[in-house]
Order: sequence, then structure tokens, then C-alpha cells
Amino acid sequence: MTETRAARSTGRERALTVGVGAGGLATADMVLNIGPQHPATHGVLRLRIVVDGERIVRAEPIIGYMHRGAEKLFEVRDYRQIIVLANRHDWLSAFSNELGVVLGVEQMLGMEVPERAVWARTALAELNRVLNHLMFLGSYPLELGAITPVFHAFREREELQAVMEEISGGRMHYMFNRVGGLKEDLPAGWLGRAGRAIDNVRGRLPDLERLLVGNEILEARTRGVGILPRATAEAFGVSGPIARASGLDVDLRRDAPYLGYGELFRPGGPGRVVTRNEGDCLARLEVLLEQTHVSLDLAEASLDRLVALPSGPINVKLPKVLKVPEGQIYCATENPLGFNGYFLVSRGEKTPWRLKLRSASFNNISVLTEMLPGQLIADMVAILGSMFFVVGDVDK
Repeated sequence: MTETRAARSTGRERALTVGVGAGGLATADMVLNIGPQHPATHGVLRLRIVVDGERIVRAEPIIGYMHRGAEKLFEVRDYRQIIVLANRHDWLSAFSNELGVVLGVEQMLGMEVPERAVWARTALAELNRVLNHLMFLGSYPLELGAITPVFHAFREREELQAVMEEISGGRMHYMFNRVGGLKEDLPAGWLGRAGRAIDNVRGRLPDLERLLVGNEILEARTRGVGILPRATAEAFGVSGPIARASGLDVDLRRDAPYLGYGELFRPGGPGRVVTRNEGDCLARLEVLLEQTHVSLDLAEASLDRLVALPSGPINVKLPKVLKVPEGQIYCATENPLGFNGYFLVSRGEKTPWRLKLRSASFNNISVLTEMLPGQLIADMVAILGSMFFVVGDVDK
């Protein structure tokens, strides 16, 4: 009986030793499916990860759950109808999505739009950028366990959303761009109301900043976590706030100016490119927060230009059937989440022969295969949320 107890005791000690990682024990990696799920505004994304204990060994984003075949739909719709499809892939950046299409078509047509349309587009693009960034500034802390910031972010979004809805009639899918300008002229008094909305948001933004900047819990979850090296960002074509947080000083508004950005990004102007070098989750959040201030300044400067301009047309009169000359063009804009490019091939008809979309979120999500290995499962949500993506923009 004593011998049996001793043997059991020895076996129990051996089991405990094995449990704490004694050498010679064969282990197997575990495959986990994260999702498919719909966390807040990101969309339906699935991650297949291989873990060794609490450490991620491999990660593969599984995309396509929201695929709508937008590029094929483009081919059977005329250039007016395309806009309503193009503004939906990144539902937080609808105005900017529309903009890339109409700019490309206008370049193919050799069309010069009225100056009032140029500056109105610039103002609306920057207001749309602020709306995009505020969504992530509110939802990212929510994913880390902080609920209060999202209330502040949505309060500011509603202030700006009201002026966007007034001018276009839509809250998310504005459908306000047209080839040759904008759908219609600005409502009477809109410039003043938009300016006051910008002032109100700018005045209250420090309330949101105080919840984020210097928050020791948020910093503990994000500082030094999910580092994206600059070279990796370049190799994967990462762009926008995520790339700039890794030290990539690139912004199409400054580097390949369109609309009124050539003037706004001149020395002494309100335009500037926000960068960080750390490349971690905290750096990405800081870039987004500072960019929000810059976009408010750019929108305000654009409204000032509109106030100074004389009255005049807001668009160019188009023929009943709009046909684009035969040829091809690649038109890229600096969307809130990064480079948004349209490769347009025309055969002289009223519909494009090919309209390829290069979306920002696709590349920004692809780099997770390099970022997640070596990280803890507990840090995965912090890393994923800091990539600021919209799955519709990935799947198209």
C-alpha cells in the first residue's frame, strides 16, 4: 500500500513537472479561428491563427465574406451610375471613394471643373476624413475596454454629420460628386454652419484627447505592441496613417496634389504630414488623433476660400450620354485609410471596359501575416484594431 502511494506520488510529481515544460515532451500547435465576426465598424473578417501556448506562430487573414463583385458591376454601368457603387466599399469614406472615380473620368475627358467645385470638394473630403478618424478614435479604445471615448467621438461625428447630410441628403453614402463637379450648389448659409461645426468640434476635441493621451491602461496595451517596421510596410504597400506611424513620410495630398491640396500643402499652409517612427499600436493611434486636427484646419481653410470666391457654377453641363475617350488612366487619392486608386480602361463607350480598384484596407490587412507571428493572443485585438480597416474596403 505504501509502495503504491509512493509510486502514485512520483507519477504525480512527474506530471506536474511535465506540465511546467519539462524537456522531451512532444507538443502540437493549435489552430484557432478568430471570427468570422462583425466587431463594431470593421466588418466580417476571419483570422486563422496557429498558436503555441499563448504565442501566435502563424496568422492568415481569410477575406471575401463581404465580396460584392464591385469591379464587375462597374463594367455594366455608365459613369454616372458607377459613383453610387464606388462610394460603398469603405462606408466610412464615401465622399473620398466617389472622388477618385470622378477625378479619373475628368482627366480622361480633359475636363476642367469650376473653381468653386474644386474647393467645395476639398472641404468635404477633409470633413469626411475627420468623420472616418473619429469613428476609429472612439471604437479602438472600446475594443481595449474603454467605453467613454466612443460617446465623445460620436458627439463630434454627429456635429459634422449634420452639415454633410444637409449638403448631400445622405448620412453615409453621400452620392454628391458628379463628373464635372458636384450634384448641386451649396445651400444658403451652409458655409457659415459648416464653419461653426468645425469650431465646435475643435473646441471639444480636447475632451476626447484627455481620455486617450497619457492613459496608463491604454498605453500599457499599445506601447511597444504590434510593431510594424518601415521596410515591411513598404514591402506590403501599406499606406495612410498606418504607414506614417512606421516612419513612411508619404501623403498623396502633398506628393501628388489634386483638388486644392497643392495650395494647402505649400510651406506656411495648414497642410502637413503627421508621422511617427515607433510603428506600434500607440503610434498609429497618435497619428490618427493628430491628423484629425490637421484635417479640421484644411477643411476650415477650404471653406475660407469658398467664402472669398465669387458666385458661379458648381459643375459642368454634361451630354445626355457620357462617353469617355479610348485609353487608360490610373487615378489615386489619399483616402482616410490610405491610397485609393482606380485603374480605368475605356474603349470609347459609355461604360468602362475595366475599372480596377486599389483599396487601402486590402494591403493594410495583408501585412497582418507578418505582424501577428510572435505576438501574444491577448495583444491580437489591440493590434487588429490599430490597423484601422473597413472589411468592405478589403473585399470590394
